[in-house]
Order: sequence, then structure tokens, then C-alpha cells
Amino acid sequence: MALLKRIQGPRDLDGLSGPELIALAGEIRTFLVDAVSRSGGHLGPNLGVVELTLALHRVFDSPRDILLWDVGHQCYVHKVLTGRQGGFTGLRAAGGLSGYPSRSESEHDVIENSHASAALSWADGIARAHEVRQVEDRAVVTIVGDGALTGGMAWEALNNIAGAGRPVVVVLNDNGRAYDPTVGGLARHLTALREKPCDGGVFAALGMDYVGPVDGHDIAAMEVALRDARSRGRPVVVHCVTRKGAGYLPSETDPADRHHAIGPFDRHTGVPMTTQPSWTSVFTDEMIKVGNEREDVVAITAAMLGPTGLAPFAEQYPSRCFDVGIAEQHAAAAAAGLAYGGLHPVVAVYATFLNRCFDQVLMDVALHGAGVTFVLDRAGLTGDDGPSHNGMWDLSLLQLVPGLRVAVPRDAAQLRAQLREAIEVRDAPTVVRFPKGAVGTDIEAIERHGPVDVLSRGSRADVLLVGIGPLAGAAVQAGACLAELGIGVTVVDPRWIQPVPAALVSMALAHRAVVVAADSGRAGGPGSLLAQAIRDAGASTPVTELGIPQVFHETAKRARLLADLGLTAEAIVEACRVAVEKGQPS
Repeated sequence: MALLKRIQGPRDLDGLSGPELIALAGEIRTFLVDAVSRSGGHLGPNLGVVELTLALHRVFDSPRDILLWDVGHQCYVHKVLTGRQGGFTGLRAAGGLSGYPSRSESEHDVIENSHASAALSWADGIARAHEVRQVEDRAVVTIVGDGALTGGMAWEALNNIAGAGRPVVVVLNDNGRAYDPTVGGLARHLTALREKPCDGGVFAALGMDYVGPVDGHDIAAMEVALRDARSRGRPVVVHCVTRKGAGYLPSETDPADRHHAIGPFDRHTGVPMTTQPSWTSVFTDEMIKVGNEREDVVAITAAMLGPTGLAPFAEQYPSRCFDVGIAEQHAAAAAAGLAYGGLHPVVAVYATFLNRCFDQVLMDVALHGAGVTFVLDRAGLTGDDGPSHNGMWDLSLLQLVPGLRVAVPRDAAQLRAQLREAIEVRDAPTVVRFPKGAVGTDIEAIERHGPVDVLSRGSRADVLLVGIGPLAGAAVQAGACLAELGIGVTVVDPRWIQPVPAALVSMALAHRAVVVAADSGRAGGPGSLLAQAIRDAGASTPVTELGIPQVFHETAKRARLLADLGLTAEAIVEACRVAVEKGQPS
């Protein structure tokens, strides 16, 4: 690591010879494998951009020249070269480095949102600002993967960049993949450009210059191409071809996603550490069973077959699983068409990415009464994925959608059951949401009223404690503690939270106070919906809402965030105790 220790900022690269740069690339790869093996993270994307990032920082003078990373999960090398090597001991942990660009970490970072296909719009906006302010000595460079170009927003931006003629350099990192291989006509077009690059293809047709294809692992060749692009003073696409996972055999040969995102692993073999059954794996197993029983059930993914658990379904039913690329809006609208055509589509996305297709959920699916099931993985706090990946916005948005029904399973058994219940609905959209991580032990109900499960019942009706989904376990623990304090608590899991079950409202009216604990945003969350339903019933039963404040939360492990936000059994006990005290007659 002799060379790497000398690099404290981008300008430390300037004096290195060609052989030294090649040696430095090797040291960076060793550094990345060692760091990510301990913390987990996006390994494959970063191994694939080592030489590309070195060339970028040799040609452009960040932060004076602006480097925009789309999606941002390939920014680890950029962080290494901008003085943050020491922070990798705490990668994706509280107080450590974010797994994405972060303005609080460095002046070299600009975009933090880590949602794909947005950087080109940023580039267009920044270039426009430079023109208005007559700034002519700073380059605007965006690094965008071929997978991100499957998102429609990217083409809206390219249309504007090309039309305006401003000097934006678009570095197209073509590795043939997002999580999974890039799909559709774009993939075929880029393949054709690799074979016959002289016409520039669709980029030239739009009015942009085209340079490439260039070997993205040849630092000298990349420098020549980037200097050429910079000198042109107009929109240029530099098409570089890279290999995801390059230089680390376990990543290069990983059949799933080239170690796109991986937990802690053995650095010598690339084999992940043993993990417990996850919520995603339960969904995977049940989808295959449902697919075997019902030929009308199909699945849709937005470039995330593996992460959402649909890869085994696609292998077993290849004609019934559709990867539409990073195009959540298209996925939702196409699902409405599939439903109209007599099928029942299951759209599997991360909860944070549902935000991107809210209009289609509302106007294409719900307005048309389409039987579409949205399965939201990584719902609630995901923690180490950073603030933009917390799935805390979905319920706040979905409560606005007429006719939509939302299920929040508390355990594996309920996930299996409620997925099937959702798929049975043919005249309205349904949603099934669950968190990231291990699924835990099943929790048996002692009674069921409508869709509502009673998990425990106290001797008196002091507090109705509503544990939503994965917080049901903490609610049961809290109920047991409250019983020892002499407080009568009924612990329930409504299972279906939208529309609010009538049985849940009746139970609430039979208690002196209600406490709702949910792993979701408080604004428009299950607590506020129940409070509104109680008011609509003409009652004034007080409701205490425990949930996620609507702020961007720090990077930390999920368990730590839950504790910090009062979503543990101990915090629920205190909330119930206070609620009972407030309800005591004076």
C-alpha cells in the first residue's frame, strides 16, 4: 500500500507515472476488498471503476470541476482519492463513511440521493447555472451507468443537454449491468456501438458528440478520451466499457450480480458470512408456490431480480417475470395493462423506490381498479444504506390512494398468508411491505376479529397497544412488562392497516387510550389513520403515535435507529404508561 498512503487528495495523482498508476489501481482493489469484507457494501461496482476514477481525477480538478455520480454506489474509489481512506474502517456505520456521496463528508461530493438516473438532470441544471452566471472555467462531468440509462428521467435530461449545446461531459460507464444485466433495446444498442462505434448512434442523433468505446480499464486511453471531451466545449458522451467486479475473481464470477451489494464476507473466497432466513427469502419461497398454483400470477422487477427475491421465480417461470430496467413508473403502468389483460402482476420494489411511481400507482392502477400487488422490500428503517434508502415514505404517500389496501406482516407465516390474501384482490391495488434483514420467530395470535389478530390480553382495558408488522414482537414484550406494572393492555396486530379495519376501531373505543407503534413515517402513518377513524366514529379516545420522524436520518444500523427513535419494547412501555397517566380522572 506504499503508493496509496501517498494519496491524500486528487492532485497527488499528478506526478505518478503510467506504471505507478497501474500499481496504485491494484492497491486500491486490495484496499476495497479488505474494507468491504468487514462492513459489507457495494463491492462489484467499485472494483469496476478503479481505472476510470483515476483517469477522471487526473483530467478534471475536483471540486472546482464538478463530478456527479449516478447512482453513487460506485463512489468508493472517489472517496479513497479524496482523502477519506481512514473512514473506511467505519463504512456504512454510525459516524463512519456513507456508502454514497455525502456533502457532510467532503467538498468533492455533490449528489446524495442515491436514486438512479438523476445525475444527468443535475448536470443540465448546473451547466445552465454556469451559463447564467458566466462561469466558463469549470467542467461539469456526470458518470452514469448503462443501467441508469434505462430510467426515463435520464433521457429527459439528455434531450435537454443535447438541445442546449452546453459543455457537459457524460461518461457512460458501460458494464452491461445494473444489479442484473441491462435489458431492452438500450442494451442491444450499446452492444452495436461497441461493434460499430463510428456513427455515435442515438447520442449523435440527439446532437451530442460521441467518443469511444474506450477500454475503461486502460488509464492512459481513458485520459486521452476525457481530455478530448473536455476540449470540445459542447455536450460529449464518452463511452467506456468496464467489467463489474474487475480484478477480484470471486466478484467477476459471482453469478448473481457480480457482488453488486454484499454483506460481510471472507476476503479470500468471497463467500458471504452465514445469515439467518430473511424476509426477502420468505417472499421468494412463497412466490414460487403461488406461481405453481396460479398461472395468471406474473412478476415485475425494476432491474432488481436478485435483491427483491424474484430471481428464483424468473428461473422457474421465465415467461412470467419481466425486468423493465430502472423504470419504476413504467413498471407500475405496465402492471395496470397486465391486469387489464387478465393477469395478476406482482411488482416487487424497494419501499424507497415506490416514491418514484406514485403517480402511476394513483392514476394508472388505483383509478382503474386494477388488481396489482406491490411488494415493498426494505420498508421502514434500513439504516446502513443511508438516509435516501430508508423506506419511511411509502405509507405516508399510499394513505392518499383511494381503494388501495395495505398489509404489514409481523412474521414469516403472516407474510406468506397476506401475500396470498393480496393476490386474491382483483379490483383494487394491494401492498405488502416488510423490512430488511432476518425475519425472526412467528408470533401466534390468541384471537382474530375481522383481519385483526389479538396477540395478548390484559385483565383490564387500559391501553390498546397496536404493534404494526415487525414491531408486533416488541409490542408483545411491552405488554408483558406493563402487566407486571398493573396496567391492563390488549396487544393487537391489525395485519391490514389500510383501510383501517372496523374491528380495530371498535377495540380502540373499548379502551381508555391507544398506542400505535409502527416502523414508518409518522406523517400519514398507521397511527394518524387510526386516530382519524376514531374521530370519524365520534369518539375522543387519545392516540399516541410512535413512528419515524419525517427527517433524513443518519447512517446507522437498523437496531440502533429503532432504539434512538423510541421503537423498542422499553420505549413502548414508557409510552403506554404515560398514556394511562394522562387518561386518569383528576
